[in-house]
Amino acid sequence: MSENSEASGTPSGTTTSAGGSTPGPQPEPLRFFGTTWVDHDGGYGLRRAGAAVGSLVAAVASCYVLRFAYQGLEIAEVGSLVGMLVVLMFAVCSAIAFRRTWDGFSRRPADPSREDSLRGLKSIGFIGSLLAYFFRSLLEAPGEKLRRTEYETALAQYVKRRSTRTGNPAARRSARGKRTGRK
Repeated sequence: MSENSEASGTPSGTTTSAGGSTPGPQPEPLRFFGTTWVDHDGGYGLRRAGAAVGSLVAAVASCYVLRFAYQGLEIAEVGSLVGMLVVLMFAVCSAIAFRRTWDGFSRRPADPSREDSLRGLKSIGFIGSLLAYFFRSLLEAPGEKLRRTEYETALAQYVKRRSTRTGNPAARRSARGKRTGRK
């Protein structure tokens, strides 16, 4: 969320599709959705359906890849303990990746460095992340709730700041003083 158009990387004279300039905070684009999540326009429904189907297809394809990898371990005859540890590792990492990805859709991480350190774990549990993306796509665009809350808060603060700054404060003080003197 940015109020200054320079901070968001867009020029100060940014125009909307209607042709007018847009002062104030700008919505933060979402991956695969851009800013269509704001008004649910521009093929938002189709994009959500595509994101849901795409993430589910990718999760199923990933399960097949892991199945082939497990069969490779069986062919190599590494033993049942190693096979069980591999399955357990992918299951635990997928569960953690699902939870972290799901939480990331509704709130910003409290400690970004911790999230960076868990990036490898989330990479191993990529199936969990894909499933979280699928389930969230059924409800909304992944991350829409967080971005909408931030955008509406920034917009309300902007409107409040703009409304308190209107007029000349010196003129208001002198006008009040004159009114109280008349009574």
